Amino acid sequence: MSPRVFGLDRAAIRRSFDRAAAAYDESAVLQAEVRRQLLARLDYVVLEPGVIVDVGCGTGHAAQALAGRYPSSRVIALDLAEGMLREARRHGSTLQVCGDAMRLPLGDASVDLLFSSLTLQWCTDLDATFAEFRRVLRPRGLLNFTTFGPDTLSELRGAWGQADGQVHVSEFPDMHDVGDGLVRAGLAEPVLDVERYTLTYPDVFGLMRDLKAIGAHNAAAQRPRGLTGRRRLLAMQAAYERHRRGGVLPATYEVVFGQAWGPAGKPERGRRAGEFTFDPSAIGRRDAGT
Repeated sequence: MSPRVFGLDRAAIRRSFDRAAAAYDESAVLQAEVRRQLLARLDYVVLEPGVIVDVGCGTGHAAQALAGRYPSSRVIALDLAEGMLREARRHGSTLQVCGDAMRLPLGDASVDLLFSSLTLQWCTDLDATFAEFRRVLRPRGLLNFTTFGPDTLSELRGAWGQADGQVHVSEFPDMHDVGDGLVRAGLAEPVLDVERYTLTYPDVFGLMRDLKAIGAHNAAAQRPRGLTGRRRLLAMQAAYERHRRGGVLPATYEVVFGQAWGPAGKPERGRRAGEFTFDPSAIGRRDAGT
């Protein structure tokens, strides 16, 4: 099966999450619950990681929890958005690195645990991302992640489709695409499952405010670039109203949970021109307050 490449504007993604960082936690209720469940899945894995990287760390809560769970480990909080890293630092996260999941600034075979909650859906190329994960994982290192599946925000996507037929909601990878990508990358023993969540709102504009507050803007490369007129907004609202039950509107989220292990052999990869990488083991520990 051919790899999936999603048309996303990475610069727009970075800007959106930079702007949303300061108030992100106030609206990121689902993200907090998914993060809690992903952390809980580590209870069933025997692991003594020396180096942990939280890829797409957001405001740093998972990195903080991982540092508490594995106190002898070196935990790196990595995010594309500098605003998120500032919040992670404010929340007591240890080491922050600004970097892209698709081009990790880390040395080959240097990480024991890659943790990534609800970040992969913002990566344009799953194969490139998983190849990077394989490259930096030590033999038998663990990848523990979540990402949104294609049924996420299906009500909003359908309502906009009826209103104007344009792309207002980003496309999300299917669980089978995710699994195939793990196998193509050479990651071992992948295990995936899906959970579904439903948030409810009094109106569709409450949902849209929450999405804006967490930086989850429409990042599709083919998204409409102009202002959305009142007529189309009202048409979308009317279409969404068909989902109303019990006085509220649902917003569905499909979340793919996954684990896979690093390969037994060391990956081979040439150095890209102008690329800088570092070995996390060479970094000295520092106190959270410094």
